[in-house]
Amino acid sequence: MVSHSGLITVMQKAARKAAPRLRRDFGEVEQLQVSRKGPADFVSMADRRAEQTVMEELRHARPDWGFVMEETGIVEGDPTKPRWIVDPIDGTTNFLHGIPHFAISIAVQESRPGGWGDISHGLVYQPLTDESFWAEKGRGAWLQDRRLRVSSRRDLADALVATGIPYKAHGDLPRFNRILDALAPEVAGIRRFGSAALDLAWVAAGRYDGFWEEDLQPWDIAAGLLLVREAGGFVTDYRGADRTLETGQVLAGNDQLHSRLHKLVANALR
Repeated sequence: MVSHSGLITVMQKAARKAAPRLRRDFGEVEQLQVSRKGPADFVSMADRRAEQTVMEELRHARPDWGFVMEETGIVEGDPTKPRWIVDPIDGTTNFLHGIPHFAISIAVQESRPGGWGDISHGLVYQPLTDESFWAEKGRGAWLQDRRLRVSSRRDLADALVATGIPYKAHGDLPRFNRILDALAPEVAGIRRFGSAALDLAWVAAGRYDGFWEEDLQPWDIAAGLLLVREAGGFVTDYRGADRTLETGQVLAGNDQLHSRLHKLVANALR
């Protein structure tokens, strides 16, 4: 059995503590109390309960750390200590429609003088399948006890690529269409499953060969970025810079496909 740090143990414990209630709520999705958070952007009582459970578990283990969370927002902690970045249900719309594709995402962001630094630990946990994708900076990416590597495909014609499609009041559809028009004729297929955290975990696992999306929030992608990098992949924004958390743009793939995808995206946006 592969060993990991105490922080990964804490993160897995928090995710698994929230999971049983999420599974029950998912089985009774029609009875959930749902409120509108914005156009086509729903939040359920399940979402709030899961976030509270995860927060309580993490705070118990590291009481002086802060949080960045989708529902609660920023909770300040000791600025000299790391902070947690949490999405209790990445794929909320899937959840509310009874589609079994969503995950709990937890990441650790290190503190640095004057701001925040790298993501050092990441976990993407799928409650329905009990798949635990986790990574530690410099120690690789894993699915349970199996080491993950990005795919070894070299030809775009063989590549399966994932994305997120703009929807009502979110994203720039004409801009997305320019990228889609550039990529679609070059790849074997494009998928939109509705959870950026799982999309990135699946790139790390070699299930997808690449991924692109923009207008994302840190809690959507923080854990996934580390998973891809620790699995040997590359993640940048659309300009090829390491500023994905700031820009909300993600372009991910293995060393060969990332550069080709980047060229296509850059040309499409000129």
